[in-house]
Amino acid sequence: QVTLVESGGGSVQPGDSLRVSCEASEPSFSAYAVAWIRQAPGKEPEFVGGISRGGTVKDIADSVKGRFRISRDNAQKTVSLQMNSLKPEDTAVYYCEADVAVTGEVYSTVSRYSYWGPGTQVTVYS
Repeated sequence: QVTLVESGGGSVQPGDSLRVSCEASEPSFSAYAVAWIRQAPGKEPEFVGGISRGGTVKDIADSVKGRFRISRDNAQKTVSLQMNSLKPEDTAVYYCEADVAVTGEVYSTVSRYSYWGPGTQVTVYS
């Protein structure tokens, strides 16, 4: 079982950038596809971006495409989400989630992943 811990959230102004990271405890982290999910108050969880176990395949939601970028470092067992040109509607708790995956696969379905971190709050003040 893998433990995930997010970090890097905070409060910023519109147009600012923020980088959130997810660190895993699992030594075989490279066997896991990873995704970032966000949930705003009163809304359903929303897929933001996902990355395959080797980092070669990525998927970014249309709502953040061109502004957000996902990357991973398997040696450090981390996955990061670089968020640029932040908007008030990006305000949410951001969660990292992971699951064992086939090479090259990325899953955009929130419920596909078995492991979640506790989340980190991102607030973009209007």
